[in-house]
Amino acid sequence: MTIADIKKNAQGRMDQSIGAFKSNLTKIRTGRANPALLDTIHVEYYGSHVPLSQVANVALLDARTISVQPWEKNMGAKIEKAIRESDLGLNPASLGDLIRVPMPPMSEERRREMTKLVRQEGEAAKIAVRNQRRDANDAIKKLVKDKAATEDEQKRTEADIQKATDKHVADIDALVAGKEKEIMEV
Repeated sequence: MTIADIKKNAQGRMDQSIGAFKSNLTKIRTGRANPALLDTIHVEYYGSHVPLSQVANVALLDARTISVQPWEKNMGAKIEKAIRESDLGLNPASLGDLIRVPMPPMSEERRREMTKLVRQEGEAAKIAVRNQRRDANDAIKKLVKDKAATEDEQKRTEADIQKATDKHVADIDALVAGKEKEIMEV
């Protein structure tokens, strides 16, 4: 493995950590409706559990209501039950074939809990990025020990990896601040 490979690998893994963090942020409820909120819900479909998006069309009706349109008429009750039993605290209502999922307004206390959760997720993402930095630095030290790279190359590469780490941590901080602002909006 070369120094360029180590840098590229570390950069790619840091990008993956940010991608996973963004994915986790979409699952955290705000006052507004977001179809991605229902991505974690699985519905029983002919004996197996499948994601909701595979048995129904999920869309927004308005800023506070998600609509779920099952592709098969007999799936309505199962979808409604799965949404109700999820840990999201949502109460779906059936209107013929269409299932409406209104987003209940969040209390001030609940908003504060959500911001704490966002900060925890952000901290976990930062730890993942820092772990990538540590792994890359260890790989470079091993190259120097095996005399495949010089100490000057090691210092330069460690500085480059630190810059990438700082950039990714700043990106995570920006995402956390944006999500907190979104949650605290009434």
